[in-house]
Amino acid sequence: MSAHSPAAAGAAAPPDPRRWIALFVLLIANFMNLIDVTIVNVALPSMRTGLGASDTQIEWVVAAYILAFALGLLPFGRLGDILGRTTLFLWGVAGFTIASALCGMAPNIEFLIVARVIQGLAGAMMTPQVLAIATVTFPPHERGQAFSLFGLSAGLAAVCGPIVGGLLINAQLFGLDWQPIFLVNVPVGIAAVVAGLYLIPRVPGHPDIKNDYVGIALFGLSIIAVVFPIVEGRAYGWPLWAFGMIAVGLIGLVAFFFWQKARAQRNEPQLLNYDLLTNRDFMFGAFVVTIFASGIPGMFMVISLLLQGGFGFSALESGLTNTPFSVGVLIASGIAGRFGANYLRGRLAGAGALLTLGIAWLHFIIAGVGDTIDHWSFLPPLLLAGIGLGLGFSSLFQLVLANVPPRDAGAGSGSLQAFQQVGGALGVALVGELFFTTLASDFATGAAPHAAFANATAYALWYQVAAFALVLVLAFFFKAPKRGAGFAPPQHVAIEV
Repeated sequence: MSAHSPAAAGAAAPPDPRRWIALFVLLIANFMNLIDVTIVNVALPSMRTGLGASDTQIEWVVAAYILAFALGLLPFGRLGDILGRTTLFLWGVAGFTIASALCGMAPNIEFLIVARVIQGLAGAMMTPQVLAIATVTFPPHERGQAFSLFGLSAGLAAVCGPIVGGLLINAQLFGLDWQPIFLVNVPVGIAAVVAGLYLIPRVPGHPDIKNDYVGIALFGLSIIAVVFPIVEGRAYGWPLWAFGMIAVGLIGLVAFFFWQKARAQRNEPQLLNYDLLTNRDFMFGAFVVTIFASGIPGMFMVISLLLQGGFGFSALESGLTNTPFSVGVLIASGIAGRFGANYLRGRLAGAGALLTLGIAWLHFIIAGVGDTIDHWSFLPPLLLAGIGLGLGFSSLFQLVLANVPPRDAGAGSGSLQAFQQVGGALGVALVGELFFTTLASDFATGAAPHAAFANATAYALWYQVAAFALVLVLAFFFKAPKRGAGFAPPQHVAIEV
């Protein structure tokens, strides 16, 4: 197997004849990672019952994966430069496969949460390498077609996740309940590793490049210090140490900023490019990305608990009820590509409006239910909100990166994906706090399960309404992008719901 350098792949050397088969391997691995984001939501009630999990532990099943993925994206992206993209991709797929097996065999909820952390780190190990390998493998005139397949596979993952999850749980394969949603990854992952060893070109690393390990520690520990007490604070009655941890986390982020500044002054590699940290347009955009991304993962966590825990829906019925949202995302992502870099601020504002309207509509539907829920009533607001998300992420990433210098575009794109995941973890923590606090309060006053779950979900959805209404307002504060500017991120960033 011949090695390929970026220059050779893009110019002098003929393209690798196996590139389309290699792309299929990359797509399968990426699909496996993306579908895991949506497939878990429909299994949460089964996990809660089967493993006797507490409210906060159920939150951690979702948040642990998102948080580990967020914290791993930047350092593993750099490590791919050092060790070689293909090598790290294969390690990531192997790690994801092993972690999936551990999740499926988890004897208790604590073991499952630890396995989800490993799974998130492995997903972060393979994800930054995928597009980098494709960029090197395909000549410039074929890259657009190759990248469009990533958007297609991501859309399919979003649509298939809830349905496949429901089918696997309902099938009760080998007498198992929720476990097959993880175990199904094992044969797929093994096949991807074996095929990848033979088909994916070896992209050499650069051992002379150094990683920012102190920056990794500062950033990771600071984010954990903020998220952990938000998830666990309620269970302990919000003691003083919870607020102390949040304060320490915020101080740690300040220390991280000055550490990146010191690294930049010494001309040493930084985890997050210091030029980006001092770019007001980028940091404002990163703030909006964090808010935007915080809205969706927590929403589907509480909706699944409402449908299955409160109203006795099966996992498949719950997954099918949520599917219109993913269909809306897929439709909008296809439409968004036709706009290119035009009307970015207007598209983001429109996305915020659609999401605000759709989720507010859903709030009032849920607030008004009695002893039964008509799942068809969820279809219009979820479809509307899904279209908003599909329009929003593509325009938001382009809008933020339009005012980033071309030399920082790659680092900026990777950083935004990290902010996206951090936002998702924060959203799960905040929405979970609202939902479980309200649920416990309603049960304490003797409310019936139907009424308690509906009230808790409707109350928690106010967070999404407020978050996307804020995005709608903030869209008009973005600097107008320069004519012809705009970096189109891979469409799959918009689908990780």
